[in-house]
Amino acid sequence: MVFAALDYWHAGRPPPASRPVAGSALYRFIVRRLIDSWHIPAGVARYYLWMNLPDGDASKEAGGYQLTVRGLGWRTVRRQWPLAQASIDAGRPAALAVVTTASAWPGVLGRNHQVLAYGYSLVGSTVTIAVYDPNSGPDDRVRIEFDTADAAAPVTFRHNLSIAWPVRGFFVTAYSAVAPPTAA
Repeated sequence: MVFAALDYWHAGRPPPASRPVAGSALYRFIVRRLIDSWHIPAGVARYYLWMNLPDGDASKEAGGYQLTVRGLGWRTVRRQWPLAQASIDAGRPAALAVVTTASAWPGVLGRNHQVLAYGYSLVGSTVTIAVYDPNSGPDDRVRIEFDTADAAAPVTFRHNLSIAWPVRGFFVTAYSAVAPPTAA
C-alpha cells in the first residue's frame, strides 16, 4: 500500500477513494507494489535481522575483544532517521519499514508494518514524524514519536498507528516509482 500511495504521489494524482474490486487492474497493481516493497529476499531478511537485534546496544566478548552490537534504537536514531529526514527535507516522502516484534520465529514477520513519512517536527531531542498509515486511511493525525538523546539505550517509540504492537525501530525502504493504472 505504501509504494502504491507513493506511486500516485509521484504521478501527481490522488489515489482512488474506494477499495478496488478483487482481480481488477488496480487491485493487481496494489498487490504487486506491496510485494515489491518487501524486496524479496533481502528486504525480508532485513526485517528478520532487525527482529533479532536488541532494543539498545549490547556488549559481547569475542576472542578476547569487547564488541558492541548496535541495537534498534541506535540504528534507527543515528542511521535511519537521518535518511528519512533528508528525504522529507528534499520534499520526498520516505517509506519506512516499522519493526514491531522481537523474535527468532519467522512466523511473526507479518507483525511488522510499513508507513509513509511525509513530515516531522523537532522539539529539543524529541522527533515527531507525521506518517500515512495504510491501516488508518487518510488521517493526518497519525504519528511516531521518539527521543534522540540516548540512542545507545533502548529508545521508546510512542505511536498511534493502527497496529497492536509497539514500535521497536524503523528503517528506510528503497523505493522506485512505477506508473499507477490510469483508470480506477
